[in-house]
Order: sequence, then structure tokens, then C-alpha cells
Amino acid sequence: MAIEIELDGQKVEVPEGSMVMHAADKAGTYIPHFCYHKKLSIAANCRMCLVDVEKAPKPMPACATPVTQGMIVRTKSDKAIKAQQGVMEFLLINHPLDCPICDQGGECQLQDLAVGYGGSSSRYAEEKRVVFHKDLGPLVSAAEMTRCIHCTRCVRFGQEIAGVMELGMLHRGEHSEITTFVGQTVDSELSGNMIDLCPVGALTSKPFRYQARTWELSRRKSVSPHDSTGANLVVQVKGGRVMRVLPLENEDVNECWLADRDRFSYEALNAPERLTAPMIKQGGEWKTVDWTTALEFVANGLKQIAAEHGPQSIGALASPHSTLEELHLLAEFTRGLGSDNLDHRLRQSDPALKGIQWLGQPIAALSQLDRAFVIGSFLRKDHPLFAQRLRQAARRGAQVHSLHALHDDWLMPMASSQAVPPSGWLAVLADVAAAVAAERGTSAPVAGGEASDAARAVARSLLGGRRKAVLLGNAVLQHPQAAALVALARWIGEQCDAPVGAFGDAANAVGAQLLGVMPQRDGLAAAQMLAADGATPKAFVLLGVEPAFDVADPAAARSALQRAEMVVLLTPFADAALDVADVLLPVSPFSETAGSFVNAEGRVQSFHGVVKPLGETRPGWKVLRVLGNLLGLPGFAQESAEDVRAEALKRIGDIGQRLAPTAAPALPAAAQRPQAAALERIADVPLYQADALVRRSPPLQATADARSARVVRVAAADWDRLGLGAATRVRVGQGGASVVLPAVRDERLAAGVVRVPAATAETAQLGPMFGPVTVEAAA
Repeated sequence: MAIEIELDGQKVEVPEGSMVMHAADKAGTYIPHFCYHKKLSIAANCRMCLVDVEKAPKPMPACATPVTQGMIVRTKSDKAIKAQQGVMEFLLINHPLDCPICDQGGECQLQDLAVGYGGSSSRYAEEKRVVFHKDLGPLVSAAEMTRCIHCTRCVRFGQEIAGVMELGMLHRGEHSEITTFVGQTVDSELSGNMIDLCPVGALTSKPFRYQARTWELSRRKSVSPHDSTGANLVVQVKGGRVMRVLPLENEDVNECWLADRDRFSYEALNAPERLTAPMIKQGGEWKTVDWTTALEFVANGLKQIAAEHGPQSIGALASPHSTLEELHLLAEFTRGLGSDNLDHRLRQSDPALKGIQWLGQPIAALSQLDRAFVIGSFLRKDHPLFAQRLRQAARRGAQVHSLHALHDDWLMPMASSQAVPPSGWLAVLADVAAAVAAERGTSAPVAGGEASDAARAVARSLLGGRRKAVLLGNAVLQHPQAAALVALARWIGEQCDAPVGAFGDAANAVGAQLLGVMPQRDGLAAAQMLAADGATPKAFVLLGVEPAFDVADPAAARSALQRAEMVVLLTPFADAALDVADVLLPVSPFSETAGSFVNAEGRVQSFHGVVKPLGETRPGWKVLRVLGNLLGLPGFAQESAEDVRAEALKRIGDIGQRLAPTAAPALPAAAQRPQAAALERIADVPLYQADALVRRSPPLQATADARSARVVRVAAADWDRLGLGAATRVRVGQGGASVVLPAVRDERLAAGVVRVPAATAETAQLGPMFGPVTVEAAA
């Protein structure tokens, strides 16, 4: 039902239950405010938005005054203006005169509104209050909490968006202060958004602190190169250097939020590890050379290997964080040489998994779900912004179910959570399928399924509700039985009328699949090229790949690359693979090149380079174009990134049609139950180890999440069974190798599961991400 009110003489219609502030937003009328934020609950504690409501005895807060039919509101009357000026005087009584040195200066709400509503002098002569600084961790600075005006935006953000109340208010009256619980730090993976929300300079960016003034910065649009959300960015630049990254609001993608890795990974762009000139290994030593020498060395080497061993002796692997333009030219380059050994699915271990794995629905739809069944996802750490959307759905009453190897804390109400070893996931899905079949009166699709109580709860939930989804996490696509898991999930989704989607493990994983950056005929997939005893190519071209961190089995990958005659690495970083590479070609990170990413929902988002390439670095697409020309390959005459993008999009064709549901893959014949005695590894890719940039960002590597990424977690039942007792370090064995790591007893893990992180230097000697492991106390 719509309600009409009069606002400053203008008729405005808003839905019943709206506040005066909502009507003002619709009418384009600005009402000054601090505590109100469109994404947060209403607190009405700053009182800056006081307005004159006819027949009300005193000014009313616009953010907390519901509209009524025929209400007359004046925002610019003397009564309203005097009330707002009075509030501003109180706010400024204790506020320090920090503007000349405050990082918020120039973009401060308090500063802006003080110009319009503040007095030219203060009547307050008493002693001002002082609030001592707090240490909130390496990302958010709370060094000047005296500036805080108690709007509680940061508190409400933690409760409502991040899902964890890390900040709160202590004491009363003039002694009130925002602080953490007993001196703890703020460790949420979304904590940097508190900086944006703070309307004064109380919470600021610790890495950016005192680096530049806001009016010195150029603002340029970009897209996050990390997870598959494709968060929109505003990259701020000074003197050819990226100084700060902020969110660019896009309701369909990231709303107005950023994950901390999107916000703070820029610190790696000028890291000491940056590769700024081509290098060739000669006699076991690295020599810096010019581009002509390096490219001719690569071209001649590839020609010779192709002539001696055939074109199929050449293989190419690409990081799914590469741009569409780079991936397109790498595919053209590899196939132009006559090889089909090409892949971007570096952590996928099941060659039977086919088809394009994407979200299956718009990202914005996640916030509106009534039912969700999430399988094999470290949701908060793999996809912080997707987790935030599901959290909003759960707060509105959505039933969220999970299947994983642990009862992970997603900071949201859960309808059910099943924790079983990875080898048992197929059996659990078979149980859910059997329960769905029983509810629908049809036969179960897979032998061995049992309609248990837990399975029936998931089945009945998915069969109810209007908006629902079956969502596959990264661990499903990396699983040795990925094809069977996807097939069974697709059957459950079809029976429950729920779209089935994959979250995706990188910024451009969907783009790489659409382009066909994988074997199309008889070529080898990444897992086959990098197998310890496989038919390893004689030459590798690696685009943005770090073999120790980015593949399913780093030990086998190192062995395969060491057997090759030539390994060419296109990378922004000099330390990416010094032990296995023969040539290092410096290519630009996302900030120094134009490019495009296709996010999880299939949205193509293009961006320009925001700074010039560092040193002799060149955009990856340019390096591949020149290499193609040196080898005399057709189709390498592009003049700009736009030319390459047009070719790539033409190759992809109609994305909507390409992403339309296809026939489900073949179902497995039966689901086997896991063996009870064995210990199984579940490997997460830690939040700040997921790609080359976050691994080299000092502030991100100083966080609690980064510290916990070096720890082995053993299920409580197995900890006691193995007699680990008071052990603080354990020896983990896998695939003939063993490492000693810090260990903790974890009550959330399923019995038989050991959580050993992947993509870390400490675990790079171990075998694949899934499989049997041994654990014993370290001496």
C-alpha cells in the first residue's frame, strides 16, 4: 500500500512502513545524517536528521519517523534548521581539531555538514574528553577514537553484514566509547568496510595511514582480480602508484561492500618481489636480459622442441585470474603451435568433469533465496561477499543447509549442517537424492542411497519454498569425484526445481571455460600434464601460474616441470617459480593492463590499466602477441586490448546461450560409504593464499586469517585416538613426503578428517588436496 506525504511542498508516494528519510531519498531531498545508512538497521542515535513534522510538538528524526497518510514534513524550516544546528554544536563540543592531519579530511561527512550547520566559534570552554586509541589489527586503525561520534555504524555492520559483533559500545554518557571485547582485534574478512562506513576519521585504513591526501588522488574504475564475485573497484592513484582501493557501488555485484582482500591486496603491486625485466637461467644462474633476447630465446626454444618431439610436446597452463584477453591469445598461441595441451583448471583433479561450471543465477538472487543447499564450500573464506548475501537471506528466514567435512561457522542461522569425510560426500548426496525420490514417489537415481532423517530434512526443505538453489563450493570442483558429485547435485536440483550453480574459484574461471581454455580434442588436462608419472610435455608456457601454490598436487607438479626441457613463466613476480622456470617474462598485474573478467554469474566486466607498467613490465596480451608473431603464427595482428577483447567475445558468442542448462552428466552407478579407519585430508585454499597478489600483501599476511593458514587441524575424535594429547606440532605424511606443522584439536571436523591447508610454502611438499594422510606427534 502506498502512502502520500507532503515533503517541502512536494507530494511523495512511498510504501507503507517507510520512514521520512526514505521519502526524502525518493524525492531527491538531502537530509543531513550520520548514523543512517541504507544497508544497515535504523539506530536514530545521532539526531542530525531532525525535521519539522506538522502537529508534532518537537523535531522528529527523519530516519526513525514512519510516514502516515497526509503527513506534512519540512526539512528546511527554521525549526528543523535550528534543531540540526543544535545537534551539530553538541557533536563538535568534544571533537578534536584534527582536520589538517586526519586521513578523512576532504571526504568527511562531519566536516561537510559542519560547514552548513556548525557555528563559527564554540561556546564550550570546559575540558574536552579523550578516548584512548585501540589496536584493532593490521587493517583498521583506531588510533584517534576521540573523533568518534557514536553513530554505531561499525557496530551494526559487524552484527548485520559481517555476521559477528566485533565492536560494541561501553559505558554511558560522556564516557561512552566504541571498542572491542577485552582488547581483541577485528578479524572479519569484511572488516575494511567499517572504514568506509565511519562518517568521521575515527576508523581509518592502517596501510594507507598518512600516505596521501584525498584531493591528491586520481580515481579510476577497475574490477577485483581475486574471487569470482568480480567486485567493482575505485582505484586511487598518486604519482603512478596505487595508494588505496575503495568499492564502486554496484547493487547487482558487490553492492557497496568489498572483501578485505579486494581492498588491501594492492600493497603487493609494488612489492620487492616484483619482476621488472626479463630473465633467463644460464648455467644455473639468473641473468637479466632485454625483451628482444628473451622473446627470441623462447621462440627458438619452442621451435626446436616442436621440431624434435612434435607440437604435442608443448603444454600451456593459465591462471584463472588471467584476463580474457590474455587467455584468448594463450589459447590461440598454443593451438597455433599445433598443441591441444592447454588448461586453466589447475586445482581440478577429475578429468571426467565437463561443461561450464557457473553460478546458475544472478549474484543478487543469492540475497533473495528461501532455500539453499551448499556443498563443499569454505564459504566465508572462499567467497566473502557471496557469504554476506546468503547471510542476509538467512536473516530474512531462508533455510540454509550445508554438506562439508566440517561444521564451518558461516555466522548465520543454519537449518542443518552435515560433516562427513570427503570420500563420503557422494553417499550423502545419494541419501538426499533417495529422500527427494521418496517425497516425490519416484525411484532413487543411485544405488546405495538411504533416506535418513538428515537427508529428509534437506529434501523437504528444497522441495518447499519458491526461490532456492543448490550451490557447489570450490572443494566439489576440486574433488576426485567431482563429475559424480555435480551429476547428483544436478539431479537433486532438477527434481526440486532449484538451479544448480558453482561459486567458482577465481576472477575469470567462467571466462576461461567460455573461451575453451582446456583440451578440446585429444590434449592433456592440467592434472595429466602435471602428473608425477604422466606424459609430461617437453616445454611448458605458464601464464601467471605459481606451481607451488596454484595446483592440485604441487609435489607432482614440481617433478613434472623439472623433467621438462623448457619452462617459460609469464609472471609479475620474480620469486614465482625460480626452481623450475628457465625464462621469466614480466607481465602486468590487473592494475597495469586493460582487460576483462567474467564473474560467476557470466557478467563480462572490462577495465583499463590505472597506472603505467612498472619497469620493463608489459601487459600479458602484448607479450603473447609478439611471441605469436615471432613464431609466424596467424591471428596475432591486434593493435590494442580492445581488438583482442572483440576477438575473444566473438569466439565466446552468446554468453546467455552458452550458460543455458544442458543435459545433466551421467550419474554414478552407486555411492560407496567411506572407510572408517583411514585419515583423509581436506585442503582449503586459505583466504590470503588464494592468488599471487594476496600472498605478497604485507597487511593481509599480518592478519589472524593468515596466521591460522599455517595450522593443521585434527578432528577431536582422532586427536584422542592418536594420543596427541598436549602436542602442539604434528608430522603430516602424504605421498611419500612429510612436514612438521603446528596443530590444534578441532571439534568441528568430522571424524577421520585432517584439515591441511593448500597453497602454502609449508605444505607444498605434500601430495594432492584430497586423499589419505598420516598424522603423528612431532618430537
